[in-house]
Amino acid sequence: MTAIVETKEGRLQGVEETASSLEGSGLTVFRGVPFAKPPVGTRRFRPPQPAEPWTGVRVCDTFGFVAPQPQGQAMAGQGTPEEQNEDCLYLNVWTPACDDAAHPVMVWIHGGAFVTGSGSGAFYRGHHLASRGDVVVVTINYRLGALGFLAHPDLLDEETGSSGNWGLLDQVAALQWVQANVHLFGGDPTNVTIFGESAGSMSVSCLVGSPLAQGLFRRAIAQSGGPNGVPMTTATKAAEQLCELAGVDGVLALRDLDVADLLAAQTKLQLAAAESGSGMALAPTIDGGLLPEHPLKAIEGGVAEGKELLVGTNLDEMKLWVVGNRRLTSGDEAFILRRLEKTFGPDAADALEAYKAARADRGDDLSPIELWTAIESDRVFRLPSLRMCEAQSANGTAVYDYLFTWKSPALGGLLASCHALEIPFVFGTLTTPGVERFTGEGPEALALSEKMQDAWLAFAKTGNPSTEGLGEWPAYDSTRRATMVLDADTRVEDAPLEAERAYWDGRPAGRFPAED
Repeated sequence: MTAIVETKEGRLQGVEETASSLEGSGLTVFRGVPFAKPPVGTRRFRPPQPAEPWTGVRVCDTFGFVAPQPQGQAMAGQGTPEEQNEDCLYLNVWTPACDDAAHPVMVWIHGGAFVTGSGSGAFYRGHHLASRGDVVVVTINYRLGALGFLAHPDLLDEETGSSGNWGLLDQVAALQWVQANVHLFGGDPTNVTIFGESAGSMSVSCLVGSPLAQGLFRRAIAQSGGPNGVPMTTATKAAEQLCELAGVDGVLALRDLDVADLLAAQTKLQLAAAESGSGMALAPTIDGGLLPEHPLKAIEGGVAEGKELLVGTNLDEMKLWVVGNRRLTSGDEAFILRRLEKTFGPDAADALEAYKAARADRGDDLSPIELWTAIESDRVFRLPSLRMCEAQSANGTAVYDYLFTWKSPALGGLLASCHALEIPFVFGTLTTPGVERFTGEGPEALALSEKMQDAWLAFAKTGNPSTEGLGEWPAYDSTRRATMVLDADTRVEDAPLEAERAYWDGRPAGRFPAED
């Protein structure tokens, strides 16, 4: 029997899928559900507005447009290129049943450095989690690049107080839609867990630290991305540089610029940021509205008190960006030191020596590329994540930390435990055609995926990721630093890589650290 739900905006018809279909077993899927008006024309660089009502039944059998993004920058393995359009504010729902069972809800926020990706990527299909855990899975789109993260005082929205963060405001709007409607899809609006990876994880961390997002979710899972926020002065300079590259006079003129021209200028801005070593040119901004202060500072101050967190990173995050960079892979220690100086300045030599000593004590590889990977993986990903763990646990809330160390077989093992490798394990999408070349395959891979799915599901249901398969997962604190190591041999380790972590005490970490 076809499932039809009636939201305030209008009726939606889902697609029932059986065990023999590509999408799962006994689920109803709603693809391409609009949660806001198209952010086009005068709505560009403004907060999202509620979706327009419609008449009749909207058949939800096709994913919506994805946010405009530079061609060729999307993550490999995410399927065929999707049609882009500024009219991109759509979400997708996988539900066991549109009933009154009040299933837990998991809302996925995709990654992609805030410039690429979509909620309909091949890694992110929610059928396995929904059917395995009897949960409702929602994946969302949000505005990307300049359209989503251009920030400037001239763009101030009086109602929200925001001068940027349009993509984060889209995420808030999607969560507001979930609160208003997910009960129609069998979900429990009082038991919503947000989860995301990379830029999606940084988004999750920002929402945890945003006063405007409180009340929209109960728990959060941050995979490879802690709290980060660009100072408004930095964002303003980037916006003005973008105007110069686009050949327009002032940010307000960007509202009328053709989207292809805007993307071309954005790509130039990204290249300039990469060359200077400043990292992402377009990212969440401390704008006084959605983010009145750095999200880590807000978490330390108790803004998210009572929200359980599951947080972690992959051992070799930065190896994803080593691929194809022959200068980096073959560089000697002097070359690596020059690279580190772009982000560490005069402290680069101290960082290099500290990591050499720590790794030598364990008998780890001391080659220049391994040292660079370890240092930058910690600076960009692991330390901001651990600091969020420390901040929230200090507030008396249960926090759980993991370190994913399973190694990819791709490129002869060069990728190791790289960035994004854990995603198919979490979603149970290891059997998606071609994914096994990235993740590996076989009984051990499938067993790890099942353990991770069950842990994520247990956390979404109860706030505790302990399961029969993993055993007891102790909560994290700054004394024991209990960490679940996720590999073929899953185990709890206290304070792994402690010498490296201790090096960062009193030092800023992250793309845009709180100390800026």
